[in-house]
Amino acid sequence: MLLVDASVYIFRAFHSLPSSLTGAEGRPINAVHGYATFVAGLLAGIDDREVAAAFDESLTRSFRNQLFADYKANRETPPQALVDQIAACREITEALGMATLSNPVYEADDLIGTLARGADTPVTIVTSDKDLAQLLGPTDTLWDYARETRYDAAAIEAKFGVPPAAIADYLALVGDPVDNIPGVPGIGAKSAAALLGRFGDLDTLLADPAAVAASGLRGAASMATRLAEHADSARLSRRLATIVTDVDLDAGQRDICRRPADHERLDAVCRRVGLGNRLRSRLGLVAA
Repeated sequence: MLLVDASVYIFRAFHSLPSSLTGAEGRPINAVHGYATFVAGLLAGIDDREVAAAFDESLTRSFRNQLFADYKANRETPPQALVDQIAACREITEALGMATLSNPVYEADDLIGTLARGADTPVTIVTSDKDLAQLLGPTDTLWDYARETRYDAAAIEAKFGVPPAAIADYLALVGDPVDNIPGVPGIGAKSAAALLGRFGDLDTLLADPAAVAASGLRGAASMATRLAEHADSARLSRRLATIVTDVDLDAGQRDICRRPADHERLDAVCRRVGLGNRLRSRLGLVAA
């Protein structure tokens, strides 16, 4: 099973390619061009029969925004030039035979998490988002496609100092500036890994600050004070960082077997947005 965090690659393309890359009627197509190039390369190198791409529909109104009004508040509102291209990216994805999902309340991460938790085969998650590492089981892989790097559970533990199952607790401590998750001020990556390595999980840490103070870890007394003072922030941060794995998906949404490509639809959307002949040919070659 291959699960793609599509929005990551759309945003990456929009911000890395110049807006002077235009198509029909002189409109920018940098996001579409970059994303379509990514999808063409991705599909050319896989033979997975279960493939889905999740799109973020809930950029400012997910359930996390209800929990914490400032969630992702540090991000700029997507410009209209980007918004105008997202639908075409999704249409190209579907025309290539890939299932797509989005939800007004849950983020792409949650949709991927729900499909991954229900899988009875090894899962590969295509993303550069470290949050999704928490989903990895013993046979699963996180594939950072742009960096040509793959992580299994052991590699995630080597990178962060905690196993995948502890990533949400780790982020509850260190926070995440990308998503504006506060964490616990003054506790960094090494300290968080050391604390979780000693105490196992966030609940145990917060339940006994005295044990933290007496742990012998470097800066233990200061960390115990910070944990006591910011316990509510840590719990909220864990809630924000935890990927939902039980989104209510119907049978059709769970059916992600790759379908035959719709060549007419693919050609129509490519012509409509103004993708060049070379990229259109590449897409045609990987169409199932």
